[in-house]
Amino acid sequence: QVQLVESGGGLVQPGGSLRLSCAASGTISSINVMGWYRQAPGEERELVAIMSRTGSTNYADSAKDRFTVSRDFAKNTVWLQMNSLKPEDTAVYYCNAVGVTSMSVFYGGQYWGKGTLVTVSS
Repeated sequence: QVQLVESGGGLVQPGGSLRLSCAASGTISSINVMGWYRQAPGEERELVAIMSRTGSTNYADSAKDRFTVSRDFAKNTVWLQMNSLKPEDTAVYYCNAVGVTSMSVFYGGQYWGKGTLVTVSS
């Protein structure tokens, strides 16, 4: 059983920074892709930033040049450093993992954390 637990959300003023963390628990050998999605009120969930096992990344246009995704592959942890935050970044941020290998078995599905709320407001 894979569980993803996020932390680091909160209230920040426009122009401020936050760092989100997500740790995957369970008997995990590796995770193919880990990253972050977000969902604003009344909106659909959207990709923010993800990183593969090779280190390649994919960012939403809105996140480029402001957000940085990073991973500790050995600890199955992913972070999202968010700088120059804007009110439109307000959303619940969800950690996501795709393609988990556990006890020599590969699970191709995806897993979600419960989310952490980020509010950007003065």
